[in-house]
Amino acid sequence: MTLPTQTDIDFMQQALILASLTAQAGEVPVGAIVVKDGVIIGRGGNAPIGLHDPTAHAEIAAMRDAAQHLGNYRLVDCTLYVTLEPCAMCAGAMQHARIARLVYGASDPKTGACGSVVNLMAEPKLNHHTEAVGGILAQECGAMLSDFFKQRRLTNKQ
Repeated sequence: MTLPTQTDIDFMQQALILASLTAQAGEVPVGAIVVKDGVIIGRGGNAPIGLHDPTAHAEIAAMRDAAQHLGNYRLVDCTLYVTLEPCAMCAGAMQHARIARLVYGASDPKTGACGSVVNLMAEPKLNHHTEAVGGILAQECGAMLSDFFKQRRLTNKQ
């Protein structure tokens, strides 16, 4: 496992910008980017509400964008940055895409599939193992989510 770098922090800040945009659209604020050779090749924000699509998670959108950019569904030698620990669907998609490395912000104690609830990235029976590094800008990522849900609860009370 490699330690996070300043580059990881810089790219996570880019994912946080996407998360902020999704919050403005009324979606749960999760943002994701895919990076290859130091260049962002895919971007995505959460959109299951607006798209009426349970698979419209930020990670899926970013991987779709990156795959279109590369002209290949295999995202070999890519790093995916996401503000929230991926769920099982997204973690599985990363492994199918052959994402080399995952960097995430806040842990998800309810649905996190990279160590919080289960750890699909370390499942020895799977044929690909994405390296996962968590906790990058976790406080900022978690605060954005907490603020969003706090505001939503206040709005629903009115």
